[in-house]
Parts: sequence; structure tokens; C-alpha cells
Amino acid sequence: MKRLLLSGFMLSMLAACSTISLDTVPELRPDEVVVDIASQPLMVPALDALPDTAPRALAGKFVPVTYGALPGWANDDMQSVWKAFINNCKGLMRPVAGGLTMPARATPRVWQPVCAAAQQQGLDAQADTASVRRFIEQHLQPWRVLDAAGKPARNTVTGYYEPLVQAARQRGGEYQWPLYEAPDDLLTIDLGDVYPELAGKRVRGKLQGNRVVPYDTRAEIAADAARQPPAIVWVNDPVEAFFLQIQGSGRAQLPDGTMIRLAYADHNGRPYASIGQWLVNQGELTLSQASMANIKAWATRNPHRVQEMLNANPAMVFFREEAITDADLGPKGAYGIPLAARRAIAVDPTFVPLGSPVFLSTTMPGSNEPLRRLVFAQDTGAAIKGAARADFYWGFGDDAGALAGRMKQPGDMWVLWPKGAGAPSAR
Repeated sequence: MKRLLLSGFMLSMLAACSTISLDTVPELRPDEVVVDIASQPLMVPALDALPDTAPRALAGKFVPVTYGALPGWANDDMQSVWKAFINNCKGLMRPVAGGLTMPARATPRVWQPVCAAAQQQGLDAQADTASVRRFIEQHLQPWRVLDAAGKPARNTVTGYYEPLVQAARQRGGEYQWPLYEAPDDLLTIDLGDVYPELAGKRVRGKLQGNRVVPYDTRAEIAADAARQPPAIVWVNDPVEAFFLQIQGSGRAQLPDGTMIRLAYADHNGRPYASIGQWLVNQGELTLSQASMANIKAWATRNPHRVQEMLNANPAMVFFREEAITDADLGPKGAYGIPLAARRAIAVDPTFVPLGSPVFLSTTMPGSNEPLRRLVFAQDTGAAIKGAARADFYWGFGDDAGALAGRMKQPGDMWVLWPKGAGAPSAR
């Protein structure tokens, strides 16, 4: 997000024994992320103006199918799909600066005719279902996602969301928990610059004399004011601030009612550790009790131990402030596109190229009610690995958070790819 949205950390994972590493997540560099693509018109370059960059091998395989093979395809109401489709084309047609390392994304040259047709279609953001479905069926071919062995892939679908915190610009009163901007001494080392086979892998650190050493842990930052970067805001609840870091981005409401977005800027490169598991190990909660509500209640009862609990997780996320120009859109994903609620997913880009429209077939959180819809592969996450693995973006606020926290469903996916272009590919 891009800022990179740290996908895959649903609330249930707070109770899991997890050591997810944040330092190997592919992401866009900041100069690519900050451009507000959604506010710009769709510009489709001529085909010969798009670079033909080197292909990246995908780990899985694909088999073509008909739209009749997509369960529930005819029942998707396509609400907000056209707006998301046009924004996705803006990302596909976006030029990439020389030397920029990105996750494997859909091939721009392959998508140029489709995006040009979408530009000429003249549909508005609220285009009717029939027109959108007709355009997609005319231009795109469904491909079933297979695993590396060539078998139809079924995998876990989890959920994530954009949380809201109450915060102030200055520390005082109830506002005691900082969310920091990225520190000036944080180094990001792109291993792909040295070893091409490690493209997209990065490590974080800082200089100590003439050596690069690991960056400070959460505990080290909290204990030493000299190590603390400037705080963008101070939050009134330590657990809410912590959960916003887990999600990787969120909104903050200031005392005067102003709403700002805290977008992912960077992280300290330390591995994630669960505070829920820490509380279980301390004998403070049972595994079944390690929910967000119970963790908050424990923090209220034990204010003198809150920092100790937070320090159990050495990882720390840093933010940058962004204005909210469209309340319907979420933060930017790893693809640099603002996420549309219930129309965006995080994927493993070694199987599904970023920027691909995907038909997802799964079920609603904790139930057998079908959830089948067209979404866009616009994000990645440290926990999102494997063919057909997905993290479903539910949107903003408490209701979205409740759905995201309960979601852990089986799912299947089909990539929708330009007709006549062969199987899905990546650059």
C-alpha cells in the first residue's frame, strides 16, 4: 500500500504463533507510490510507446474456461466495477521509471488495446451492470488459476480493512500513543540491485560507523527519545494504534472532526510477533480469549504493562499523512492504486500478476453464504503466499473490520485476461 498495505494480518492472527517477516515484502518505492493516480484521467499511450520489459516467470499455470464455468458470474451486480476497472487501467498504463523494482505486474502492452477500448467506451463510474458485463465478456478471457503442479488451485481467503483511530496532533490528555513518520536514518537496501534473483526483496537497517546494522526494535524506539522520529499524530488507545500498524494504513479523526489518512511509508525490518500470543504465554488470556476486545480490556486493566505488551512485537510501521480525496476509496495497495471496498484483493504476485482482474469464488466470513465477484489484484502481503491465496479488502471502519477479522474461507480464482493474448503473463 504504496505505502504497502500489510495484508493478511486479520484479527485472528493476533492470537496465532506468528513470526511473519516484514522485510521481504515486495513493494513500490515512495516516488512511485505518492502519485494520486485515481484523480488523474486515464491516458492510454500508443502501443509502441510502452516498454517491452523482460518477462518474469510465474510459479503457477492457467487453463482457459468459459464464463459459464465461473460460479455466480451472472449474479455479480458489478456495482462500482467500472470505476475500479478504469483506475486499474491507469495503473497498467502507468510508465515505470528505469531501475524501479516492482512486484510482477500484468503486461502493459498486452492490456493497451483493452484499456484503449475502455477509454473510448465512455461509460461513467456508475455504469449499469449489463454494459460492464458486456464489455468484460467481449474483451477478456477467463483463465482458471492452477498450482505449480497444474491442478486447480483452492486456497484460503482472509480479509483486511482500513481502521479508524481517534488522534490529536499534539501529545496530551488521553492522546499518548504515537504513530511515527519514517525516520531519516532508516536505510532500505534493495537486494535485487546486487543479486537479480532477489528482485523485490529488501532489508532495512541503519549505519553504525561504516557498518549496516538492523534497525531499532519497537522497544528500543519507545525507550529512547533520541531514537524516536517525529510523530504525525498521538492516538488515544494503544491497542487501536497497534492494530492500525498491523493493517498498514488507516484513517485518523482529529478532535475538530478532520479526517486524515495515515498511509504506509516504511517499516523497521523486524519480524512481526503476536501480542495476543504473548498474552497467552503470560497466562493473562487463553487462546480463545485473545480477541481485539479482550486485548483492549486487558490493556485497560493493566496500564502499567501496556508498553511491555506492545514491545513483544519488535516490528514497527512508519507512516506518512495523506489527504482523503475520495471517501469511497481506501489506501493504495502494493500496485499503487487506491483500493475499492469489496473489489480489491491482495495476491501472491508469483502466481497472479498485479493489475489482473480476478473472479473470486469464496464464502462470507464464518458462513457458507456465497461471495462471488469480480475483484482486482492490487495488493500483496507477507502472509499471502501460494496459488489462489487471497486477502479480501472489506473497506473502511468497524463493520469492515468485523468482517475482515472473521474471514478465513476457502476460495477459487480465475484471472480475466485480454482475448487473443495467450495465458496470463507478467513483467
